This record gives sequence, structure tokens and C-alpha cells, in this order.
Amino acid sequence: MSEFTVTGQWNARDGWQSFEKDIEAVNENVAREHVLAEFGSKHGLKRTQVEIEGVDA
Repeated sequence: MSEFTVTGQWNARDGWQSFEKDIEAVNENVAREHVLAEFGSKHGLKRTQVEIEGVDA
């Protein structure tokens, strides 16, 4: 598995907040899914409330 850095923004109460997460995953698509699932479970956000700007290996 490789380590990916996922960057983007999520819709908080005060407006859009930037984030940067390091995720171990098989490929970029799996890394995106892990980030979206994490924001959904921890913050109760829907996928439309998270914008992923980039995934770097």
C-alpha cells in the first residue's frame, strides 16, 4: 500500500475549512473514499459538503 496526501475543503459552520490528510491506500480512488467516509462518520457531513482538490502520492 502507498501513502497519499489528500487536500481539499469541507463546509463547516463558519464557512469552508481547508484540510490535508495522510491516508494509506491501494490507489488514489480508495484514498478519496477513505477521506469522504471519515468526514461523514466523524463530522456527519454528506459527500457534497467535502471538496477534494488533489491527491498526491
